[in-house]
Amino acid sequence: MSRRICGLLGEKLSHTYSPEIHAELGDYEYNVYEKTEEELDDFFANGDWDGINVTIPYKKTVMKYCDELSSVARVIGSVNTIVRREDGTLYGDNTDAYGFELLIEMLSVPVSGSKALVLGSGGASLTAVYTLRKLRARSVIVISRTGENNYDNISRHYDADLIINTTPVGMYPDMNRSPLDLSPFKELKGVIDIIYNPARTNLIMQAESLGVPCIGGIRMLVGQAAKSAELFDNVETTRRRVNNIASELTRRKMNIVLVGMPGSGKTRIARSLAQNLGWPMLDTDEMIIQRTGRSPSDIIINDGEPAFRDIEMEIIEDTALTANCIISTGGGCVTRSENYYPLHRNSLVVWIRRDLALLSTEDRPLSQTADISFMYQKRYPMYEYFSDMIVENNGSIEDAVNEIVRASGVEILED
Repeated sequence: MSRRICGLLGEKLSHTYSPEIHAELGDYEYNVYEKTEEELDDFFANGDWDGINVTIPYKKTVMKYCDELSSVARVIGSVNTIVRREDGTLYGDNTDAYGFELLIEMLSVPVSGSKALVLGSGGASLTAVYTLRKLRARSVIVISRTGENNYDNISRHYDADLIINTTPVGMYPDMNRSPLDLSPFKELKGVIDIIYNPARTNLIMQAESLGVPCIGGIRMLVGQAAKSAELFDNVETTRRRVNNIASELTRRKMNIVLVGMPGSGKTRIARSLAQNLGWPMLDTDEMIIQRTGRSPSDIIINDGEPAFRDIEMEIIEDTALTANCIISTGGGCVTRSENYYPLHRNSLVVWIRRDLALLSTEDRPLSQTADISFMYQKRYPMYEYFSDMIVENNGSIEDAVNEIVRASGVEILED
């Protein structure tokens, strides 16, 4: 029997993770089908495929092409999985509901009796509303740009317990946005953002800063794919396997960012770490030289530190678009709070901490002109806030590298 042909249908799919996920789930070919709405008639009439997933913006549109819908897809009013049956007819289902329920399960926040706000009114919103009602939420309010409940009158819902973002606001590559400010929601007990790229959106990071339990969309993506694989190839996947695939995919996409005092050894550790992992290395100071043709020392001495920090912020924003890179930052990047979000979107941030007596001050004008002890005391809470983990660098570079590898769970490149 020939290998089944499956794939993903959508409008813009250059950064999808779906082919990688389905390669872990079943023995079928999985392609990417970027189509305009005008091309859909031909795709469904003449496409050479056995099963497809459907993503933005076609989850409602494709329903008209299905000869039969599952009960879940019919109730939700949205389809994300279509299978061509032996007689040529098309069966539409919604496996997003299974994936979204996994997110709620992982969040471990009670839904029953809660008031939930669902941001957005597209196909994913319909899935969220269906699942929340199934789990007996007391009230489910859809917030859209122009509906009865919108962002202009959202203050009437500041008592919400849960917020679920189903919009693309904050998604790669336009990541420096958030659908709303969470700070007025004083009763908030949980936040879900179904976006999976970046791993941590601005909305998720604000929830973290407020101490609100939160989760991004990667497990929903893997969960719905696993349920689709059952339809495509009769493959069953346990929830533990779903979690393992999601965790591994997150590791494969993340950067490792090193922060710490000037002279703490970040660059040397980054070089060794990059070599061991087989990942590219980026140095924000070197990137500044490439962009401006000037050294950080020259910019600081002649233009002042604020001018240098402005350029550094632009460079750090660029690093947020990367994956699987080792990034060494300047010692003072933590002095700009605006750098927190881009450094954390797809990265594990490691504070390289070194005894003050061992810090090098060569070619570091700020370190040469300032009291190192005073600088460290001032920056200490900033490093603590920015970092996900701390690695001491008072021994060998190899020890520091091994500790980062152990804690992050990444794999050393074999010879």
